Amino acid sequence: MKNDESLVKVRTKSVRKNQIRLSNERRILAAAVKIFAGFGYQGATTRKIAEEAGIPKANLHYYFQTKEQLYRRVLDGIFKDWLAAANTFDECVEPIEALRGYIETKMELSRKRPLESRIWAEEILRGAPLIQHELEVTLSAWLDTRVKRITDWINAGRIDALNPRILMFMIWAVTQHFADFESQIRALNQQQNLSDNQFKEAKQQVTRIILKGIGALD
Repeated sequence: MKNDESLVKVRTKSVRKNQIRLSNERRILAAAVKIFAGFGYQGATTRKIAEEAGIPKANLHYYFQTKEQLYRRVLDGIFKDWLAAANTFDECVEPIEALRGYIETKMELSRKRPLESRIWAEEILRGAPLIQHELEVTLSAWLDTRVKRITDWINAGRIDALNPRILMFMIWAVTQHFADFESQIRALNQQQNLSDNQFKEAKQQVTRIILKGIGALD
């Protein structure tokens, strides 16, 4: 009986410790997103991030040893979610459903996580020194699978003949615009972010124009 009680205590302690770790990591990552988005990779420091998170710098380094490690973790988070947004290509038979789901999910990510998108954009603009491998290996292989799916739709006569890669580039450009150029949109929208209704309209319009443009809609 004593052994059972001891085992329960050990497990409870382990669960509690893991919960604290996850909570602290989320807190640090949220702070890192703000600092990297505001100061860029070069201008950001672990001191600034620790101050934003409200923890001692030593505590931050307990979870993330270097600024680069933390930066990569931030980029990896949005990267994985962007890739997952295109799971509709595998889940849906019809291009209308697959592309609509992909476009709408990408736009929702831009609305909910604009700072991560801007951090990614800045990394690309500075030559992607820290994510070159992800671009050349992971993203390239992933894009090949999406290109094959689009090519299958073309060959089946479900959409017009087009360059699948350019289509994907176009989708990335327009969906991420709502995050990367949020300040410009706000300036042209009476100094206000798009309302829920405005964003809904934008999402519908972007989706409709792309689907009609590739011949998926009449």
